[in-house]
This record gives sequence, C-alpha cells and structure tokens, in this order.
Amino acid sequence: MSSFPNITSTSLTFFLTGVPGLEAAHTWISIPFCCLYMTALSGNGIILFVIITESSLHEPMYYFLSMLSTTDLGLCISTLVTTLGIFWFSARQISFHACVAQTFFIQLFTVVESSVLLAMAFDRYIAICNPLRYAAILTDSRIVKVWFAILMRGIVILMPLVLLLKRLSFCQNYVLHHSYCFHPDIIQLSCSDNKINSVLGLTALIVTAGVDSIFILLSYTLIIKTILSIASPEERHKAFSTCISHIGAVAIFYIPLISLCFVHRFGEKAPPYVHTLMANVYLLIPPVMNPIIYSVKTKQIRRAIKKVLFAKESEL
Repeated sequence: MSSFPNITSTSLTFFLTGVPGLEAAHTWISIPFCCLYMTALSGNGIILFVIITESSLHEPMYYFLSMLSTTDLGLCISTLVTTLGIFWFSARQISFHACVAQTFFIQLFTVVESSVLLAMAFDRYIAICNPLRYAAILTDSRIVKVWFAILMRGIVILMPLVLLLKRLSFCQNYVLHHSYCFHPDIIQLSCSDNKINSVLGLTALIVTAGVDSIFILLSYTLIIKTILSIASPEERHKAFSTCISHIGAVAIFYIPLISLCFVHRFGEKAPPYVHTLMANVYLLIPPVMNPIIYSVKTKQIRRAIKKVLFAKESEL
C-alpha cells in the first residue's frame, strides 16, 4: 500500500505549468503577457488615481468603479509573480502553503469582483428607476458598509475551502495545469477523497457568481422596463448609455469564468492549451478591458484622465 505524504508539511511542493509544448518559446510568450499585466496595472491604477484626486468623481457610481479597479489590481498581483516567473526564469516550484494562499486570494478577488458588479447593477437600478432617492439611498457610509460586507462575504464563503485543502493527500503527481494555483486544479491532483472539496467549491461558485448573475439580470430587467417607459427617445438613449460600460464589464467577467468552469469540469479530453488559454483569459481579460471600457464609454472618467495628463504635461 502506498503511503501518502502529509500535505501540511513544508516539504510538499507543486509544479506550475506554462504553455504545454511551447516551453522553448516561453521568453517570447512572456512579451504579450507582460504587456497585458502592464496594461492592467497601469489602467486600473490611473482609474483609481483620478477617482481619488478628482472631487467631481466623488459619487457612488465612481466609488463602485474604484472598488472594481482595486479588485482587478488584486487579481493581477495574485498571479503576476508565478506567471512571469515561469516564462522568464522557469521557476515552476511553489510550496503547498504558498499555493493555498494564492488560491485563496484568486478566489477572494473573483468573489469580490462578482459582488462589486452586483453592487454596480444596484447603483444603476437606483439611478434610473428611483433617481430622486439616489443620493439618500447610496450615502458614503452605506457604500463603506457595502464594501466591508463584500469582503466579509468572500472570506466567510472561501475560508472553509482553503481549510479543507489541508485534509487532502497527494501522491506521485504534483504538476498543476496552470501558471497559478487554482482550487479545481489542486483537488484534481488529490489521491484521497475530494468529493466534499468539489461539492463545496461548486456550492461557493453558485452562491456567489451564480446568485449575483441572477440579481444582475433581474436589475437589468427592471432597468429596461423603466427605460422603455420613458417617452423621449433622447432620454431613453441617455439612460441606457449610462449602463453600457457596466454591461461590458459583466460580460467580460462572467463569460470567461463560466467557460473556465465548464472546461475544468467537462473538458477532460480537451487539449492542454485550451485549459491554459481559458485560465489566462479568465484572469487577465477583465483587468485589462475594464479600464479601457470605462475610459472610452464614460465621459467623466475620460475628461478626468485628460485633465490629469494635461496637468502633468503643463507642469513639465
């Protein structure tokens, strides 16, 4: 009978994977990845900076946008070191405890982003369906409480998943399929019973992203109903245009997330590069695209960015 190592020991090490079959080209592959990380970090950093410094953006809508940018920065930082470490230095090894910590933060920021998108949908619902009470409902103190509740929700839901990873045993295979540690990927390597981990992981996904997406859909059903009741075509267009950026953010978050979950659970026969592609799209596309979408589609953000840039140029 084979003996299983104690996974809580500091000697247990996992091996991360870059792009299967293209290990010799990792240096070249790192160039687009590096560009994406730089775009995400700089874009979200600029959004945060202009919201903090521009008093005209100190409104609920932009407070929620700053939460989204903070979350996207967290997602990037959570995977940047291991991903670029593989491509630049072939640093594939990661300790069990570091892997568990990375898993926790990736899932935490994923849950937080889903919750923030729901809060932003509620913000648009109040702004369009009940505009006279907008300022009274979304006060600064309530927004702070919403942010705290979002963080606590993620921690409470995900902490059991992290703790239950410590009960698993691993034998022979320690090679993960991605350039970062991902909960479904870890439990698939276990040679002990991982049914409770799988069930809790799926449950956590359903009660967070699943429930959030349903309420977002409900919010937009009510929003569209209200917009269609507006007599003036110009007013209808103006009301709907305030939702375009958020709809784009919702799409680029949920579509890759759902696709990755399906690939992990039902794509066992899919080529390895499919898993790699979906895993990186899931984590990189939202942080890269969200600042671009909001900069292009939101005039107030665009004006604030131009004001900051021109101010810097005039100082030089």
